[in-house]
Amino acid sequence: MTGGGGVTDSPELQVFHLLRAVTVEYGLRQGEFATRNGMHATDVRALICLLDAERAGTDATAGRLGAQLGLNSAGTTAVIDRLERLGHLARIRDTRDRRRVLLRVEESAKELGRSSFGPLIDGTVALLREFDAGEVDAVRRFLTGVREIMATESTAAGDEPG
Repeated sequence: MTGGGGVTDSPELQVFHLLRAVTVEYGLRQGEFATRNGMHATDVRALICLLDAERAGTDATAGRLGAQLGLNSAGTTAVIDRLERLGHLARIRDTRDRRRVLLRVEESAKELGRSSFGPLIDGTVALLREFDAGEVDAVRRFLTGVREIMATESTAAGDEPG
């Protein structure tokens, strides 16, 4: 592991260490949310993946979810079953192909998420509104680039979900 961001670190390494600190802090918040609501950390990640798919207009299937989470079929089914039992998720038949089952996050789960993460989201949006359009674009490019690097590193290491 790399050091903690001391005064001798380059500005680039300082930004990396800040990003790492933010991800650790966000992970802690997700863990607290999961514990408070009788879920596993993987359940929260699953809900995030499903909400991202919904926002993107992408069909959410068990296979796609399992690939995103790096789970096998049995593990994916366990997550889906848990979320369904908790009332956070529904399995619905695809109207275009009745053989296919889609996953939908229930409105009650969205409300639960908003009640916990709404202040963080609102605060982040407010902070970004203090930036000009070029700065917001730079932040977006940076975070997109980091995500792509992580995906490439995961693939190179043979960790690609399958």
